[in-house]
Amino acid sequence: MEIAMYLSDISNNGQSPSPAPSKKKPEDKELLRLAAGLNKELGRARPEIYWPDMLLSASIGYGALYLAMTSPSGWVVAGSWIVATLLLYRASLFIHEISHLKAGALPGFHFVWNLIVGVPLLIPSFMYEGVHTIHHQRTRYGTALDPEYLPLSHMRVRTLVVFMGTAALAPIAFLIRHAVFVPLSVIFPSIRRLLMTRLSSLAINPQFIRPTPTPALRKSWAFWDGAVSLWSIAIIVLTAVGTIPLRAFITYMLMISGAMIVNQIRTLVAHLWDNEGDEMNITDQYLDSVNVPPPGYLPALWAPVGLRYHGLHHLLPGVPYHSLGEAHRRLIAGTQIGSTYHRANYPNLSGLLCRLVSSASRSGK
Repeated sequence: MEIAMYLSDISNNGQSPSPAPSKKKPEDKELLRLAAGLNKELGRARPEIYWPDMLLSASIGYGALYLAMTSPSGWVVAGSWIVATLLLYRASLFIHEISHLKAGALPGFHFVWNLIVGVPLLIPSFMYEGVHTIHHQRTRYGTALDPEYLPLSHMRVRTLVVFMGTAALAPIAFLIRHAVFVPLSVIFPSIRRLLMTRLSSLAINPQFIRPTPTPALRKSWAFWDGAVSLWSIAIIVLTAVGTIPLRAFITYMLMISGAMIVNQIRTLVAHLWDNEGDEMNITDQYLDSVNVPPPGYLPALWAPVGLRYHGLHHLLPGVPYHSLGEAHRRLIAGTQIGSTYHRANYPNLSGLLCRLVSSASRSGK
């Protein structure tokens, strides 16, 4: 089915549709018990890991981006662009950690990340804060109320193509949002409402309507919205007058586009996307999610900052990225082969992509 066929239209009162009733499958209580224990043991965010990881990824990434913008060698440009894309992609994914961090866990990290990563890459943290956590809510995962879920395995292949195309064009959409809609929203309340409800979320569900933010988030949102708007306007104006060379602007936009494409590929295999709107218990949510654990090395590039353990993250959303590997090892050692935990572990990206495309092809027929 297509997106429009799956999701109900937004009602006249602006409310999202209600989720379908739960199928009430039994939970794997032993797995949940083991996970709860790990949540307590491994839940502390370690600043000595967060700060160097984020700062080095951003610093080396920006250095590589500068080489890609200025080097006369085509090989250097290509290699530098790849390095810049992967490292700045890694730095950008700390937005996921920020959305889960408890208040005060890493003083200053939120501000510095937004300053050196969120604003320059056009994805300030408010676009994920208060949105991603809805995806983890027990009664919303996989339903029409989930901002980060679509039944992709039941949709046609052309829907997957459109899904990827939106990622490639995302930098242009971001610039338009920040440089055009934000200033206009100061003047026109109707545009402000549209901006806040429909144009301020890193969501894949096209029908998602963002709820009213908390007062604390609203204050942070206003500050960083202004900052990213000024940044975007400056980039456009300085490129138009020739202060920023066109080559540098195009390289910058292609880098963001490349990072978004890699992230969209990762999103394609983050879940099996088998649910069609029913509420799911935690066990089934885990089994609909994906781990791609070691020994493979490539997932560290396309699913960094702990996202190779995406299924495990749905069991342990409060555990920081640097502890997920240890949690995985303990769960593997503490559960039998063939048990629930083992069933969400997959060897590589290609097999998951083939599964999704094959399923979509059958749906198209």
